[in-house]
Amino acid sequence: MGSVSLKIGDGTARFKKATYCSSVLNLLMLFSVVTTNLFALYAFTSSPKNPHNHLLLPHTHKNISLISEQVSLILRQIDSSQKKLAQMEKELLGYESFDLSSPKVPNEVRNFLQPHLLPLGKDSRTGITEMVASIGHSCVKSLDLLSQFMSYKVNGLCPDDWSLGQKLILSGCEPLPRRRCFAKTIPKVGLLKLPDSFWGNYSEKIYSWSGLGCKNVACLNVKKLNRDCAGCFDVVSSGGYEKQRYVKGRGKNDFLIDDVLGMLGNGGGIRIGFDIGGGSGTFAVRMAERNVTIVTATLNVDAPFNEFIAARGVFPLYLSLDHRFPFHDNVFDLVHVGNVLDVSGRPEKLEFLVFDIDRVLRAGGLFWLDNFLCSNEDKKTALTRLIERFGYKKLKWVVGEKINGSGKSEVYLSAVLQKPVRV
Repeated sequence: MGSVSLKIGDGTARFKKATYCSSVLNLLMLFSVVTTNLFALYAFTSSPKNPHNHLLLPHTHKNISLISEQVSLILRQIDSSQKKLAQMEKELLGYESFDLSSPKVPNEVRNFLQPHLLPLGKDSRTGITEMVASIGHSCVKSLDLLSQFMSYKVNGLCPDDWSLGQKLILSGCEPLPRRRCFAKTIPKVGLLKLPDSFWGNYSEKIYSWSGLGCKNVACLNVKKLNRDCAGCFDVVSSGGYEKQRYVKGRGKNDFLIDDVLGMLGNGGGIRIGFDIGGGSGTFAVRMAERNVTIVTATLNVDAPFNEFIAARGVFPLYLSLDHRFPFHDNVFDLVHVGNVLDVSGRPEKLEFLVFDIDRVLRAGGLFWLDNFLCSNEDKKTALTRLIERFGYKKLKWVVGEKINGSGKSEVYLSAVLQKPVRV
């Protein structure tokens, strides 16, 4: 989810979203108010032409009273319509009022959201006069969890509640507010230097297992944590799948790193890349062995992915797919993605994600779609049509079948696409 800056003035942070319907309705309301007030003003100020018709005055006053009642009724209806419209927009768009005066809101949330004036006044380059904090607009939907997350002793140790923070992130409360407490530290004993760290065997004590079902690596390796991570924490066994990934294929959908880099001629300027949902970091490790720097975006869903990736000596990024990628436009030479593209919900959600991938990939860069499971023909068609809208050059496109653990055949799509220059 995107973030919304909160400017605190009257103690309430409001998230507003204008719509075409609300604009038209507001114009109609304004027209009604103006016309009724003009009519009332005319009725009050006009006087009978014949001064002798004083017998008509009681009747005139009665009409004025009726007009006043009608004006009051119209104003009440306008106010009621505005409230109903605002409530409809909140329900449709998910925007709510964040009432900082509520007793449910901890003091630390209020302190974090307070604007801070620039010490030297208005900045001549940006025009801003104050720094305003930012949190995900959906945090208001999880106010109870947010209150727990922000309830701690200032300058003390933070609670061991990273899983609570992740639950907030998965609920759309991203970015999380900052905190003024010391995060729990775990001694990282026995870390190896590069490149030995890529395939090192580390003590399980260097990872945080709180909030997880498994409490050791052996437990993780017998679980299929997701479609791209089955036994992916076994980076030691020479015969294991993880050590063979990207250098030895098991089928035509398994592209090899050297082959992909060779598509641009001797690496073709592939220096930095972005791996979305990169499991235990093996793709980044294999690229690092070829002097390519990869940022791996992942959460710690059911496993300590970020700590494990960092222990291997590559770069983890703790980020959900609902968050806009925190990178500038056209910066990566390569983007690698697997089954994280299998997002649920409306098709627009997938479109927003793919457009953001396209945004951070430079012209001439490679978009590597790796073993995407086409669970049905409609899903494959929808993804194919979406990709075709971007005008990418298909350097390699393979649709193949694999037999899953239950003996059933599944269809997978793998592709390497080159982003065009757009002018």
